[in-house]
Amino acid sequence: MKKALVVLVFLCTVCSTITYAQQSAQFSQYMFNTLFYNPAYAGVEGITTITAFHRTQWAGYQPTTGDLSGGINTQVISLNTPILKLRSGFGLHVVNDRIGPLTNQEAQASFAYHLGVGAAKLSLGIRVGAFSQTIDFDQYRWVDPNDPLRRAGRDSQMRPDFSAGVFYRARQFYAGVGFKHLVDTQFNFGGIDTLNNPLQNHMTVTGGFDYEPTYKLRLTPSFLVQSDLNTYSFDIGVMATYNDTMWGGLSYRQQESLIGMIGYSFFREKSLKLGYAFDYTIIAQEAKATSSHEIMVSYSLPVSSAGEKKIIRTPRFRQ
Repeated sequence: MKKALVVLVFLCTVCSTITYAQQSAQFSQYMFNTLFYNPAYAGVEGITTITAFHRTQWAGYQPTTGDLSGGINTQVISLNTPILKLRSGFGLHVVNDRIGPLTNQEAQASFAYHLGVGAAKLSLGIRVGAFSQTIDFDQYRWVDPNDPLRRAGRDSQMRPDFSAGVFYRARQFYAGVGFKHLVDTQFNFGGIDTLNNPLQNHMTVTGGFDYEPTYKLRLTPSFLVQSDLNTYSFDIGVMATYNDTMWGGLSYRQQESLIGMIGYSFFREKSLKLGYAFDYTIIAQEAKATSSHEIMVSYSLPVSSAGEKKIIRTPRFRQ
């Protein structure tokens, strides 16, 4: 545990010297969405999980120029599964991120190779996929009706994307570093240089550890730092889980909001999880709506016992 705390503090210190401008989709329940941030997480937990998110950012926000036409909302569906015979894992996720007239969509496949480090696991991962941007020019309000850049209709472009990462998982501690958009990707709509919108390289650092003050209660402090190596943003929070069934937590997003989270696991094997996050804006309320909402649904497939000894759990010994 002492080593875990040292690594956690070190990562926080390193990342505090970096600066970040957000370009990727934003999630409050980031601890349930690790594959999105780091391809090395693929298959690390040893179970097959399907997860879906829906996020509404600044619900009810209306600009002074009129309707935002769809607002700011994000959807993600992911699959995360181990490949036990190859000591590896596979992940797949699809993202739809709409910010008014701009829509980002991506489909990504991740592969990770797992190395045993004592009782822990070190994972090295890569990700390849496609990233698409669509602009609806009809939603823009032009100051100059004769602006030479003024266009009508929608325009879409798709580009290849590549990411890589490292993830370390011990029994009570995890930490990872992911690097997104490593390919030099440029979106140049209609060949107009002034509309060029490149994807920035991003580094994401995640970490957390489990502390069990009682048999049924587990506390999990965690953090998320995102950076383009010029500016940075961080989330830091703590989650309390009771009897591996229900959880609740609080989080803080730098210069943005306070976040409350609750969730519940259904069925005997806790295979179905439902989570909800509520963001309350505390910075620059005059320029944003005061609340954001996020729903998470996750289902873990039963673990096959073929060729393996079944683990029998008892009140005295826990795995």
